[in-house]
Amino acid sequence: MFFRGPRGNTRPLLPSREIVAFPNQPVALVVGRPRSIAAVQAAARMVPPEIVLVAQRESDVANPTLAELYDVGTCAVIDQVLQLPDGNLKVVVEGRDRVRILRHVSTDPYFDVEYEVLAPVVQDLAEAAVLARTVRTTFERFARLQRAIPPDTLAALNAIEDPGKLADAIIAPLGFKLAERQELLETVDPQERLERVYRALLTEIEFLNVEKKLKGRVRRERESTPREPWSDAQQRTEPPADVHRSELDELAARIAALPLPEAIRLRASSEMRKLGQMNAVSAEATVVRNWLDHLLALPWGDPPPTDPIDLDVAQRILDEDHHGLERVKDRILEHLAVGRLVQRVRGPVVCLVGPPGVGKTSLARSIARAMGRPFVRVALGGVRDEADIRGHRSTSVGSMPGKILHALRRADRTDPVVLLDEIDKMSSDLRGDPAAALLEVLDPEQNHAFADHYLDVDYDLSRILFICTANDLQGIPVPLQDRLEVLELGAYTDMEKLAIARRYLLPRQLEMTGLNHEQLSVSNQALLRLVTHHTREAGVRDLDRQIATLCRKTARRVVTQGQGPTVHIVSTNVDRVLGPPRYGDRPTEAPSVGVVMGLAVTPWGGDVLPIEAVVVPGKGEVHLTGRLGDWLKESAWTALTFIRSRAAALSLSESFHERFDIHVHYPGNPLRTDGPSAGLAMAVAMASALTGLPVRADIAMTGEIGLRGQILPIGGLREKLLAAHRRGLSVVFIPDANAADLERVPKRVLSAMDIRRVSSLDAMLEGCFAQPLPASWRRSAAQEVPCASEP
Repeated sequence: MFFRGPRGNTRPLLPSREIVAFPNQPVALVVGRPRSIAAVQAAARMVPPEIVLVAQRESDVANPTLAELYDVGTCAVIDQVLQLPDGNLKVVVEGRDRVRILRHVSTDPYFDVEYEVLAPVVQDLAEAAVLARTVRTTFERFARLQRAIPPDTLAALNAIEDPGKLADAIIAPLGFKLAERQELLETVDPQERLERVYRALLTEIEFLNVEKKLKGRVRRERESTPREPWSDAQQRTEPPADVHRSELDELAARIAALPLPEAIRLRASSEMRKLGQMNAVSAEATVVRNWLDHLLALPWGDPPPTDPIDLDVAQRILDEDHHGLERVKDRILEHLAVGRLVQRVRGPVVCLVGPPGVGKTSLARSIARAMGRPFVRVALGGVRDEADIRGHRSTSVGSMPGKILHALRRADRTDPVVLLDEIDKMSSDLRGDPAAALLEVLDPEQNHAFADHYLDVDYDLSRILFICTANDLQGIPVPLQDRLEVLELGAYTDMEKLAIARRYLLPRQLEMTGLNHEQLSVSNQALLRLVTHHTREAGVRDLDRQIATLCRKTARRVVTQGQGPTVHIVSTNVDRVLGPPRYGDRPTEAPSVGVVMGLAVTPWGGDVLPIEAVVVPGKGEVHLTGRLGDWLKESAWTALTFIRSRAAALSLSESFHERFDIHVHYPGNPLRTDGPSAGLAMAVAMASALTGLPVRADIAMTGEIGLRGQILPIGGLREKLLAAHRRGLSVVFIPDANAADLERVPKRVLSAMDIRRVSSLDAMLEGCFAQPLPASWRRSAAQEVPCASEP
C-alpha cells in the first residue's frame, strides 16, 4: 500500500548507470555526459536544489532516450558539486522520496520531468516493528561473518526505527543486482520490502557459513599433510639444484681468489655454508647473499705497485690545473715527498676551507691525478644519519654499507683519494651524529680497523688519502677539527681571476660550445670588466657563467649568420652583449655622520658592510637591527661603555646615555652576521653619531675592542682586505696584532691601499673623522686616559 503524494512537481532528471539511489541514503556520482552536466547545473540553481535520479535499463547505452529509463526513481537533494580537472562533475546527493515519472516536460538541454511522490503507508505497525527487530539481529550475524561492515554502520542501523528506512539502509551492503535493486525501489510497501531484505540476509548468511566450513576443512587438511618447507610460498618456485650449486661454487671461487685476512675469510666461508643450507628463495638467503656480495665487491690486499711519484710532474700537474694557491700546493708536495720516503703517511687529514668557487673540489681531483690514484667524491652535505657513514645493521630492512665503503667499491682500490665534500653541512638528529662517526674514519690511529655496521668486520682505511672540504669552520665540531689540518683557500684577487679566465675558463667554454679562437676573441680588458662590473664573488663560478654566455651568443651568431669575421669582445662592447653591469663604479660618497664601513667574512668571501648609527631623544636604550648575532650585540654594549668612559674627552655630557637612545643598524645584510670584529667600526659609528663629526667615506676598519679601548686581533684579514680593495677604499684600519697576516695579502692590494695598524681606539679616532676632534680629546690622547673604574 502507498499514498500518492503531491502531483505536478517538475525537476531536472539525471540518468544513472549501474546505480539505484534510495531515499535517505547518500550517493556520490561522477557526471560527464553533456545533458547530465546541464541537468546538475540547472538543479543546483533551484531552491531547494533537487534532482530526480532514474536508472537506465541498459547501462551500456551512452545517450539513453526516455523510453530506456525506468519510471520509478528517487528525488534527491544536491549536497555538493565539484568541478574535476577532466571537465566532469562530482556530485554528492542524498535521496529524499520515491517518485514516479508522470510526463516529460522537455528534453533539451536536459530531461525535465513532472513526477509524483510515492509515500509509503504501514498497515500493521506491531508486525512491522517485530520484523524490523528480527532484521537488525540477523544483520548483526551477517556483519560478524562478513567482517567488512564497519561498527559505525551497525550503530546507525540500530538507531533507525522506521521499517522502510531500515530496509533501504540494509540494501547497499547485500550486493543486489541492478534489476533487483530497482524492484526494491519500486516496492513501496515498507513491510514487504523489509521481508525481501530479510530473505536475502538469510541467504547470504547461509552462503558465508558454507564458505567458512570449506576454508576450515581445507586448512585442516593442509596442516595434517606433510609438506616441503617451501610449499607455503605462493607463486615461488625453487630454482634448479644445479643453478643454486653453481652460485655457491662461484662464491667459493671468489673467496679463494681474494687476499682476505684470515678472520674475514673464515667469516665469509661460514656465511657461505649457511647459504648452502638455506632455501634459495627465502628471505634469510637473500640477506646472506647480499652480505657476501658487498664483502667480496670491496678491494682487498695491497694496492698494485706504481712508479715513485715524480715531484716535478706533480708540480706541473698542479700548476696546469690551478692558478696561485701556492701555500696549498706546497703542503701537497710535502705530503707527496714524505710518501716517497715511507710506505704509509700518517698524519692529520687535510681540510680545504674556503668560499664556493675557489677550486677546492678540482684541487682534490688534481691531487689524485698527480699521485696516479683513483678519485672518489663523497657528498656529505645534508647528511644527518650516522648510518650513512657507518652503514645500517644487516638485520634492518633495506640495510646497506655506509658511504665510505661504497666509495671504496667504486674506486676498486684500497688506496684511492677520497674527497669528503661539504663536511660543514652535516647535521644530527635522533638517528645519530654523522660527524662523530667520522672521528674514527679520519683518525689515523683508529681507521686501520674501521668497522662498518653492515659488514661487521674490520677494514683498513689507513691507505686512503682523505681530503675534506668546507666553506666555514664554524659548522665543523671541535673534536672533528682536531683531526684536520686546515688549509684556507682565500678569495681571488681581480688579477688572479683575470689569469684564471684567460688560462682555464675561456678555453674550456670555447671547447664546450664548439668555437675556436678564430671565431671569438676576448681581450684582457673585456675579461677584467667581467670581473669588476659583472661579477662580485670570492671564486670564479659566476665569472665562468658570464664567459659561457659570451660563447653561447657567439655560437648562435655563427649558426644563424654563417662563418663570418671573428667576434671581438673588448671592454667597450662587453656591456652591449651581456647587458648593463650589475656592479657599477660606486660614486664617491661624502663623509657622513654615523656611517662607517665595516669588513666581514661571509661564506662567499670578504664583504664590506656599512654600519649606521643614529642618536635620538629617549631613555638611554640601545637598539640593534640588521640580523645581528649575540656576539655583535655584546660588541655594541662594549663600544658604548668605552664611549661613556671617554665622555669628557669627547665633550659629551656625563648623562648623555640617560637622555638619548642609540640605534645601530646593518643595512642590506644578506646573512645573519656575528663575530667580534665589527666592534671597532660600531664604536667609531657611535662616536660619530654622538659628536656629530662625519666619518671619512674612503676608510674601512675591522677589529675587536675591549672596555679600555684596546684593539684585539681578528681572523679573515686577507678576505677583508680584498673586499676593501674591490670596493675602492683607500684606508683600512686593522689591529696591530694582525701584522703577520699581511704576508698572505697580495702585494698589489697592499700597495693600492693605506693599511694602518692600530692598537688603541684612543689613538686612531683622530684619523677617522673628516673634521678635527675637540681639543679636549687631543689633550686626553696625549696622556693615558684612565678607565672609569680606576681611582
